Amino acid sequence: MYFLIQANVYLDPDHYKIFNALEELNVDYEVINILPTAEKIDFKTDRKDVFVYGSVTIARLAKQNSDWFPGSFYGGNHLYEVYSRFYGKNLLNYKVSVHKVSEDLVWKNDEKKFIKPYNEAKIFTGRVFTEIEWKDFIFEALESQSNRITKDSIVQVSEAKHTIKEARLWIIGGQIVDGGYYKFNDDVPFEEKISEDGLIFANEMIGLFNLEKAFVMDICLTDKGWKIVEINCINSSGFYPNTNVKSIIKALNIYFSN
Repeated sequence: MYFLIQANVYLDPDHYKIFNALEELNVDYEVINILPTAEKIDFKTDRKDVFVYGSVTIARLAKQNSDWFPGSFYGGNHLYEVYSRFYGKNLLNYKVSVHKVSEDLVWKNDEKKFIKPYNEAKIFTGRVFTEIEWKDFIFEALESQSNRITKDSIVQVSEAKHTIKEARLWIIGGQIVDGGYYKFNDDVPFEEKISEDGLIFANEMIGLFNLEKAFVMDICLTDKGWKIVEINCINSSGFYPNTNVKSIIKALNIYFSN
């Protein structure tokens, strides 16, 4: 398989690991730069067995190249409105409302909300906001000329939930090929490997809805058991320090070459 890798990915400090993995596995690849304002991928190849990796921009634009396989999995089942029908109450943020950034949200006294982009995943990082924090954040974002957030940007809003620990799982062909924790709260002791009950939960979720041939699932432990934090497109999901990038590349190459 042929990997088309975006070089100018600045938000992921572990992005460089993909180049090391490709070199060690002797996998063919090409490196390109893509501006956030690009309307197409300025790259030509006779090969059809292409997989793209980088920012949301390259993942979105690669959908134009319908003859690339696997190309990009951007969109489709990755939309909350699709996968929420299958995962239901297994989602950390099951009940959400959708709004334009320009809309005024209703806040209770001292309320905190979890707010994230709805369909443009990387225009900002979803997190918990107070009313003042959200208003300040949006004011500054709309004032900034370099920010991709506009008044018409869509966000999804839900009640802020407490998590104990959170992990990212890389799923290819219905199998978890790699996973690791990226967050521990409340002085929870560090664990190198995801606990067995977390993996059992994730496999049950894959059984409910194997969302794509390759995708990324973030899960978390709460006081009500394990939940899905969110689903991410594998073409633009960032690595963490404990991610075994070599295992992921190897699994992608084997699965889609067959």
